Amino acid sequence: MAALKEPVKIFIVQSLACFDTPQQVADAVKQRFGIEIERQQCENYDPTKFGGRNLSKKLKELFERTRKDFKENVEDIAIANKAFRLRELQKMYEDSGRNKRAKQNLLKQAYQETDGRITRQEITGKDGQALQTTVVQATQEQVNEAVRKAQEEY
Repeated sequence: MAALKEPVKIFIVQSLACFDTPQQVADAVKQRFGIEIERQQCENYDPTKFGGRNLSKKLKELFERTRKDFKENVEDIAIANKAFRLRELQKMYEDSGRNKRAKQNLLKQAYQETDGRITRQEITGKDGQALQTTVVQATQEQVNEAVRKAQEEY
């Protein structure tokens, strides 16, 4: 295993904190720094893995801080943005030419995007508060009457 300089270690820790795989990180280190390392060596810089249990306090804190920031700022990732996804679907639709099956699938996916089926939507009460729930004791007869009444109205 090659001894790594501090900037390389920081790069590895931050990449792993952003959920890159050890192989992706090893490839990125080779491309960026010209250093060839094994993915097992990268795993030693992930404190959530067994190999990273002896990671220095400084690098552990960097990992935790980077992971927290990454999770909180997911909207900075282009594909997490609905408008970006729809624009990409539009480009794919235009590039699909006469392929009707592909166009049909792209239209369906775009519909699901705009309909809110793909994105997780949270339903809340007034001003973002929790929905109010009320527990009512009712007999089966009262339930049947309420269902009948609701069906008549709609």
